Parts: sequence; structure tokens; C-alpha cells
Amino acid sequence: MAGAKDTETGHGQGRDAPHPQLLHALEVIRAGAYVVDEQGRVVAVNTRAEELLGRRAADMAGQDAHELLHRGPHGEQLSATRCAMRLPFHAGQPAQGENDYLARADGSVLPISWFIAPYAVDGPDTHTLVLFHPREQEQSAGPHSELPAEPMSELERLALLAETTTQVTSTLNVDETLRRLVALVLPRLADWAVIDLITEHEEVWRTAVVHVDRDRLVHRDDLEGPMPPVPEESPMPLSRALRGVASALAGPETYQRTPDSGIAVEQRRLFEATGIRSAAIVPLRGTREVLGALTLGRAGKPGDFSTSDLPLIEDIARRAGLALDNARLYQRQRAVAETMQNHLLPQMPRVPGLQMAVRYLPAPDASQVGGDWYDAFALSDGATALAVGDVVGHDLEAAAGMAQLRNMLRAYAWSQQAPPSRIVERLDEAIMPITDVTMATLVFARVSRTDSGAWQLSWTNAGHPPPLLVTRDGLTDYLTDGHSLLLGTGLSRSRPDATALLPPGCTLLLYTDGLIEVPGRTLDEGLDRLRQHAAALAHRPLPSFADQLLRRVQPPGLDDVALLALRTPA
Repeated sequence: MAGAKDTETGHGQGRDAPHPQLLHALEVIRAGAYVVDEQGRVVAVNTRAEELLGRRAADMAGQDAHELLHRGPHGEQLSATRCAMRLPFHAGQPAQGENDYLARADGSVLPISWFIAPYAVDGPDTHTLVLFHPREQEQSAGPHSELPAEPMSELERLALLAETTTQVTSTLNVDETLRRLVALVLPRLADWAVIDLITEHEEVWRTAVVHVDRDRLVHRDDLEGPMPPVPEESPMPLSRALRGVASALAGPETYQRTPDSGIAVEQRRLFEATGIRSAAIVPLRGTREVLGALTLGRAGKPGDFSTSDLPLIEDIARRAGLALDNARLYQRQRAVAETMQNHLLPQMPRVPGLQMAVRYLPAPDASQVGGDWYDAFALSDGATALAVGDVVGHDLEAAAGMAQLRNMLRAYAWSQQAPPSRIVERLDEAIMPITDVTMATLVFARVSRTDSGAWQLSWTNAGHPPPLLVTRDGLTDYLTDGHSLLLGTGLSRSRPDATALLPPGCTLLLYTDGLIEVPGRTLDEGLDRLRQHAAALAHRPLPSFADQLLRRVQPPGLDDVALLALRTPA
């Protein structure tokens, strides 16, 4: 049995706790609920479960759920082989049961029906959600209940809502959000799902038309695509849903009358092409506006939709709409950030006799912008300056700091005909009082012609990975001289310069640490891997060299990657 973790009363939230939005979802559902990790230890408990079991969440956290709770009808401890929950738990499969028992704190047993469902969290771990109802509650809604019969039990409804929250809120990709939504409702609620979205330009796009074909979900691409505009006064169900007015039921007969809009024509085509005989149409709402509509249709699935089905479908659509709104906002931020990054990263100058290629790979997180950068520009004495740097951070603040640093470096380098070390010393002195940069690394170099016509590199390195020199014959050498402290430490120390002649046809590679840092590997291993692939590509044209190097090294994507490659004439 695992030891108990630190918890928060009422949630049982420890260091392996699930997504915070799931914890909130546990509290709003009416069933008892708890979450276990891959070892079966309790990591979260809702208030209803505390009430039903007479146990505090803090006392359950970290405990093995099977040993603590699972019992036979007379309170006897169950072996793992006799426990109905254990097999599907270990198989990672959703399952449900009707005649089982959980142990209360007072020693009595609680007859329950239950449902379990695994779900993935960030990283490699998987958690399992357990929902349970006292069987007495299910019996109370028996033959004398005035509620209409429902195709799903209350427990199944609650489980579906909890799974919807878990699935659709754990991604910030619009397409993935829609894919998960469709997979949740098909085939449990319908055999057709149609999603119409309103774009940022107030246009309607039929984004998904999906149906169940045996065990597969199949897209009907011929029914997807742009839709006519939303009519302002139309009483038809889809038009009302897209305006956020109301949910409604519909069938083929709904759209047999004379169409009042282009959308009604498209809906008639949808019903004719799919054979849907009963549909429920509900709005997809975000926090500020209507995002679209979700249509669930039944063609081969038994039973027609009724008004009692609408609250469940509306609840699913509401959760999906909020997730979709967040995903859209995130993607807009990424687009803005990417545009900003493209404007911040400069175009390379043309230097007679030299070739240059640059590449930038943004990290997948942090709005796709960060503090990695490259630069190359002409100096007042005719030499060419090269720079690659990394400002600490992975957000818009780091990108803004990078722009400040780059512009200051250009100004100092142009105005002062001084060695690279002196330029970087002046830059370091100005960082703290003038910029928002906390710390940064940098390689700053000058490339110039000697009196004999050879190309010469002079550089200084402020805490950055060393440049890599690759000859046209595949010999490699990391330029480790000229190394000193990174920028922004506040320590005033002189910086060294280093100088090397660049052989004919060689390739000089400046890069940031995202290219060589891989989780689980040492920095030396990353440097060796880069050296090996760069040597193998030495004969490639420079653009191909840069592209193939990124493809072969395969940066893990945890950090930005900036790369500047320079090649001397053969």
C-alpha cells in the first residue's frame, strides 16, 4: 500500500494529482467520484464520495483503492482476482458494474453501481476515473417514477460529462478538440456527428461530417466545406443554433418545406445524403460569442432523440465550446507570436564569396516564440558580423529582450571598430541598466579577408555552445577558445578573443542549445551527435545542409532552435 501524500482537504490533491479542470468537474457531478494513478493509488476524491463513504479525502489520498474500499457483500476483503474493477483497470479499458460494494469508514458496506474510465494526463502517465452511485438511489427512480425512460443511465451520463471535460480540455489544438468531441459522442449518442463552426470573418464552415461505420469513424468530405451565411431571422433549427438562440430537434421533414435560406438547402442535402431520421442540434458557445453548432444524428441507431436528451447534449456542447474557445485563443496567440518572431529575425546580407543559410524552429509551447536568435550584418570596416544568442526565457518577454539585445549589439558593433570581446563587454555593461534581459548567452564573431585573401574568423563566446567548423572533407572541430561568462551576471571581467582561419569550402555552424540538449542525454552526447551528422552532410549544398541537419538531429522540440551556417568558397 502506498504511503499517503500531502493533500488539500476536499480534493485529495497530491503531487500526482490530475488536471485541475478535472478536479473541478468532480465537484459539480452528483455521483461519488475518485481518481487513481497507474498503481491504483487514490489521488483525488470529490465531496460526494466523502459523504457516501464517510471518509475524508485527506485520509484516502495515497491509499491503494482496492485494499481500502473494495469489499464483498458482507464486508469481506476481496482478492484481486475477485474484484470486478481490477481487470478493466489493468487493461486500461472503460467498464461498468451493477452489483458491487465499497467499504465505509464505520465498517459497513455501500452497495453501488460503478463506471471506470482511463484518461491520459500530461506526460506518459495515465489516471483512471471511478464514478459510483448507491444502488438505492437507482431503485428510487423505479416503476413509479414520472421521469421518461432514458437511453443512458444517470451514471453513464455523469461519466460521459466527466470524460468530455477531461478529454476536450487537455489539448489546445482546435482540430484535436473537434476530433475528441466526435469520438466521445459517436457511437454512444448517435451514429452521425456534424460540426459547423463560425470563423473569425463571420463565415460558417461545415468542419466535420462523421459517421460510424462498424468500429470506424469515417469523414464525409463531400458534405464538408463552406456554408451560406447565417440568416438573421430564420426559425429553422440550425440557423437558431448558430445564432445561439436555442437547441432543437429536427428530422428530414423539418427541411422539406420551401427553404428560407441557403443553410436550409444545405441541411436538406445533409439529411438526404446521410439518411438521418432524427437529429439534435445545439449551439457551441464560447465565453464571449457563439462558435458554431453541434448536430447529432441517428440513421441506423435505434430510438429517436427527445427533448429529454437535449440537456445532456447541451452540457457536452457547453464544455466543448469552452475548450474550443481556449484552443482558438491559443492558436491566435501563436499566430501573432510567429508573425512577431518572423519580423524580429533579420534577413541575411549578401557577402561576395560567402554563402549563408539560417533556420529557426520555434518550441511548440510558449505561444511559439522565444529568446533564441541569429544575426548577420555588415560592419563599418567592411567585415561581416555573425551572432547567435539565447535570452533566458521562452515567451514574448524573452522575444522582446532578444530584440533589445540584438539592436544594441548592432549599434555597438557598427560604431566601434573594436575586437568582438570589447563589443560584448560594452553590451554586458549595458544589459542591466538599459534592457529587460536578465541573462543571455551569445557568440559574436567577425569574418574578414586577410591580406593573402583567406577568410578569417575572430570571435568571443559568452557562455554559449561552441561554434562547429566542418571542412569539405568532413573533418570537424568545435571552436572552444574565446569562452567566458554569460551576459547579465553583473560581474565585470575582461573577455577573451579567439581567431582561426577558415579553410576553403568549409562550413561554420552557429546554433543555440535547443539543437543539442535532449532529455536523458548529456550535453557531450548532444555535441557528438551534431558533429557526426554535420560531418556526413559536409558535401551538401548549404541550404540542403541546414535542412538535413535539422531533420537528422531531430531536436526534441522542448526549446527554440536558431541556426546560422556559413560556407567559404572552395
